[in-house]
Amino acid sequence: MDGIEVVGLRKRFGGTQALDGMTFTVRPGRVTGFVGPNGAGKSTTMRVVLGLDAPDEGRALVGGRPYRSLRSPLRQLGSLLDAGAVQPGRTARNHLMWLAHSQGLPARRVDQVLERVGLAEAARRQAGGFSLGMRQRLGIAAALLGDPPALMLDEPFNGLDPDGIRWIRELLAGLAADGRAVLVSTHLMGELEDVAGQVVVVGRGRVLADAGVAELLAGVASGRVTVRTAEPGRAAEVLSRAGADVRVTGPQELWVTGLPGERIAARLGAAGVPFAELSGHRAGLEDAYLALTRDAVQYRGVGR
Repeated sequence: MDGIEVVGLRKRFGGTQALDGMTFTVRPGRVTGFVGPNGAGKSTTMRVVLGLDAPDEGRALVGGRPYRSLRSPLRQLGSLLDAGAVQPGRTARNHLMWLAHSQGLPARRVDQVLERVGLAEAARRQAGGFSLGMRQRLGIAAALLGDPPALMLDEPFNGLDPDGIRWIRELLAGLAADGRAVLVSTHLMGELEDVAGQVVVVGRGRVLADAGVAELLAGVASGRVTVRTAEPGRAAEVLSRAGADVRVTGPQELWVTGLPGERIAARLGAAGVPFAELSGHRAGLEDAYLALTRDAVQYRGVGR
C-alpha cells in the first residue's frame, strides 16, 4: 500500500511518555487530518515516520517499508515539518536543485513544482527574505518534488493569506483525488473540515478517535440552543427545572442543552419569560475536537 502505517509506537523522553501506543493508517485517495493539543505526540510521530527519531516500540512504514530503507525517499514520501528549514542564503531554485540532485531528479522538475506552488517569479530570490507564507510554499514544493504517492505536511496553512489557504485546500483535494495518501497536521479545524476525509485525533501520545468527518460530527451533535433574553436568571431557573443544562455565556445570553428549541420556547412562554432569540447550533469539527481532547490538554490557560 502506498500509504503511511503507524503501529504501536511508544517513545519516552526522560520522564515524559511522548508516544503511548500510537496506531493509525493514512490510506491512498484521501486527506487524513492529524490533530491534537500541544504535547499530544503529533510532531514525535511524524519524526518517527521520517526516521529522525527511533521508537522504543512499534513501527512506522511508508509504502510498507521503513523510511530509512527507501532508496529514493522523496519519490515515496514528501514531507513538510518546518518551513524555516532552509539555508537563508540560497535561492528557492537552488534549494530545490540541491534536493533534486540528491534524488536524481531533473532540473525541469524543480521548475514544475515552483510553478505549481506559485513561486516561479521568486525562484531566484534568497529564501532568507521570504515571508512565512512563501517559505510554506517552498516547503510544499520540496514535498512535491519527487512526485510521491504519499505526503505528510505539518501546519501547511500557517502564514498563508486567504487566497493561499484556498489554494492549499484545492491542492490537498487534488492530491487525494490523484490517489495519493495525504497526512495533514493542523490546528485550523475549519480548514480541515472542508478537505479531510478522515481525522485522527490524538492526546497524550495515543489515538483518541480515528474516523470520518461525518462520523465525528455525528458523535458530538451538541443540540445546543442559544437563548437571548432580558431575564437570563429567570430563564435559567425555568429551563433548569425542566431538565436542561443551562450555561450563562453573556449578560443576556444562555447556552441550553438537553431540550429542543420548541420545548425551550414553550417553557419560557408558559412562565412568561420574554426572549429575543432562539437559535440552534450546528456542531463543527472544532466541537468534536474539543470534546475529544478535553481531558488530554496539558497546557491550559484561564480566563480573567
